Amino acid sequence: MADRTNDRTTGNPDAAVKDPDDWVTGDEPPTAAQESYLHTLAQEAGETVPEGLTKAEASRRIDELQAETGRGR
Repeated sequence: MADRTNDRTTGNPDAAVKDPDDWVTGDEPPTAAQESYLHTLAQEAGETVPEGLTKAEASRRIDELQAETGRGR
């Protein structure tokens, strides 16, 4: 039988990461979960969240704030 192991099952979390610029839905408004987490991170960092972000922009900002606050990865 062929080995069907892929990166999702091997525990490599970066294997499924896609650049937000390549997201089909990247221009849509952020999800409720993104909005909530973004506001939590911004509050911890003492920053404000700009209005009108897209999903892709929210994702990038979450990554930046995670690095700044030490949360996340």
